Amino acid sequence: MRSDNVLKGTQQAPHRSLFNALGLTEEEMNRPLVGIVSSYNEIVPGHMNLDKIVAAVKTGVSMAGGTPVVFPAIAVCDGIAMGHIGMKYSLVTRDLIADSTEAMALAHQFDALVMVPNCDKNVPGLLMAAARVNIPTVFVSGGPMLAGKVAGCKTSLSSMFEAVGAHAAGKISDEELLEYENKTCPTCGSCSGMYTANSMNCLTEALGMGLRGNGTIPAVYSERIKLAKHAGMKVMELLEKNIRPRDIMNEKAFMNALTVDMALGCSTNSMLHLPAIAREAGVELNVDIANEISSKTPNLCHLAPAGHTYIEELNEAGGVYAVMNELNKKNLLYTDIMTATGKTVGENIKDCVNKNPQVIRPIENPYSVTGGIAVLKGNLAPDSGVVKQSAVVPEMMVHEGPARVFDCEEDAIAAIKGGKIVAGDVVVIRYEGPKGGPGMREMLNPTSAIAGMGLGSSVALITDGRFSGASRGASIGHVCPEAAVGGPIALVEEGDMIKINIPKHSLSVDISDEEMERRRKNWQPRQPRVTTGYLARYAALVTSANKGATLETPMN
Repeated sequence: MRSDNVLKGTQQAPHRSLFNALGLTEEEMNRPLVGIVSSYNEIVPGHMNLDKIVAAVKTGVSMAGGTPVVFPAIAVCDGIAMGHIGMKYSLVTRDLIADSTEAMALAHQFDALVMVPNCDKNVPGLLMAAARVNIPTVFVSGGPMLAGKVAGCKTSLSSMFEAVGAHAAGKISDEELLEYENKTCPTCGSCSGMYTANSMNCLTEALGMGLRGNGTIPAVYSERIKLAKHAGMKVMELLEKNIRPRDIMNEKAFMNALTVDMALGCSTNSMLHLPAIAREAGVELNVDIANEISSKTPNLCHLAPAGHTYIEELNEAGGVYAVMNELNKKNLLYTDIMTATGKTVGENIKDCVNKNPQVIRPIENPYSVTGGIAVLKGNLAPDSGVVKQSAVVPEMMVHEGPARVFDCEEDAIAAIKGGKIVAGDVVVIRYEGPKGGPGMREMLNPTSAIAGMGLGSSVALITDGRFSGASRGASIGHVCPEAAVGGPIALVEEGDMIKINIPKHSLSVDISDEEMERRRKNWQPRQPRVTTGYLARYAALVTSANKGATLETPMN
């Protein structure tokens, strides 16, 4: 056992004295040492219930003969961080979480881990750590929030942001906005649509690192407590069988995750996180493969913001495993690979029926024959641009319009809310990429303002930043190379005609190669926006979005 390095032998007497200081008994020190990574805090609604999840995991570990020991991981609430400097600190925490968890797990020589995350960067950060540390590990999230209800209709956080845009346009009153404010987020949990947190928790099931229901059982259900106990018990089984994260997260598992991603219509942020997790697992995952997988994977779910169903309804319909079973009807998954259940994918999803064909479309009757995400390329995005095509209205799948250029998110929001953006425009927000931001801010405020002001079916938005999973519409992010390194998005000028063709995976600006080259020669790099602290170090080390915005290391 790895923990023998701190618990067994004469040389370890000083170590044991410190375990005695913790109040551990001799019996506890003779059992496997299981680290429980708790993301509990009192600022993130998706994490305020994690103390109860952690307590249940501890019970499960103890029941199965292990000694549970809790240590923390940080988490940022993207909704609270949205629209100000705080959003620069969201994506960057993914690497802090991975690094600090690696440090804690290896410094204290745990035999196994149970990860208890919930929100946007917390889940991929801990998946990265699991692959890096590579000791038996199970994930159990805090679960999704229940949908809100305003005027008899279910709502989620995207509804709240769009209500602000509607209020700015004079479409709803102060009183109506206050009702949204008070009723949109009614419980603890990760926000109730197929946003980034729920996308990644669902994909944790598809990857094989979480038990059934990890992504969909609501946070307030007692079933979530039972799931946590089973996760604690299951990690002891994985330890006995020596099943490790890299045994589970192999190339086939990532292909499964991308396939489920397309069927569910997950957040575009998955195109950042899956390559980053794969890299830690020793798997090369190029985002270009997304279009190949999308071409053969039908989109089966239109969860908010793409539609009017929510994670609670996906859970009632059979959850992620029911979606996977639909996909398996056309042999779209690798079913022979091991998972954290101790069984193969095929064994897990067998007999998991679709209980509501209105929530999970049968594979013979999908929303579309192609998947939820598309990667676009062209002279404006030579490396990549990413769009959640399942959340784009049909009339915006092909669009051409004049560029309205902004060098930061705040200026774009002011123009949108000030009525300066009109039907047909293409809003371009640049210098918001991983290096340029720094931190690659989410653009939920501008996309919501566009939708709330009634422009969602006539205005596109393009950025080298990224989007919240709550964004909808013709919102194309992750444009690479980014403006800060002189990518073509830095060379776009006001009024240039932008051409978008999502079915043909094309994103271009209508200028000649000669004109592009002339502008490139005249372009000058901008002074960094941040020159001190963690953000400055992050900006110096971060790679491009199409590589997962991972950090460079001396081995790269």
